Amino acid sequence: MSTPLRILITNDDGIDAPGIRILHEIALRISSEVWLVAPDGNQSGAGHRISFGRELRIDERGPRQFAIHGGSPADCVIAGATKLMGGAPPDVVLSGINNGQNLGDIINCSGTAAGAREGALQGALGIALSQGVNYEQSREVVWDAAVAHGEAAIRAIIATAAARPGLSAQAYFNVNFPPCAPDKVQGMRLVPAQRFARSPMRYYQSDNPGHFFVAIPETPKPLDPASDFEMLHKGRAVTVTPVLLQVTDFGLVSALDGALGAL
Repeated sequence: MSTPLRILITNDDGIDAPGIRILHEIALRISSEVWLVAPDGNQSGAGHRISFGRELRIDERGPRQFAIHGGSPADCVIAGATKLMGGAPPDVVLSGINNGQNLGDIINCSGTAAGAREGALQGALGIALSQGVNYEQSREVVWDAAVAHGEAAIRAIIATAAARPGLSAQAYFNVNFPPCAPDKVQGMRLVPAQRFARSPMRYYQSDNPGHFFVAIPETPKPLDPASDFEMLHKGRAVTVTPVLLQVTDFGLVSALDGALGAL
């Protein structure tokens, strides 16, 4: 009898968000060894913040379920992987399911992506999962595609990593479910992340004098038809993007050798 996978779940929407409960149910169909360690409240956009030098509090919510007060998704993964799971690290870290897509350059500030990234840095297979929303029609998230196709997507990535030793040490995976009915989903596609010509983040004026928001008022154009943005919304595919952990561009290291001169 094989040993069940040790799965750690986190998110950035908070431990009481509906997406993480859906993911918890999916994970329990994959393994009996599931832990949930998540922020006590919303940490969207937290990126890979680590709370160095700041005391954090753990609230046990139930068997193998913990809320970290004020903690980021990365904090939660660190606490789970190195302490709360009893000293044995996770095999898989699942982050999500996020309310809204995490696509293109936005993954650089995504707390959902950071949870999976920290999982991979801790030696696990990291998978970030998000349910897309068509904001031109409604801001309400409909979880049906993630509920219907989440387990298959996770199992496929786990099987792919198992067949390729060392893959989880090279990359984590960013998964998005399209905002359409489950029977309209057009399969699962490996796609690149959209690179924008410039950041989509903008100053957005508040109604309160002297205050403002940071927001994404519109998606920058043009978009690559083969990228995650277009394949999710126009292609109605479950998009899967492998994201490298090694951020060095070795080609540029070689090409620029000597270009900076001697100090």
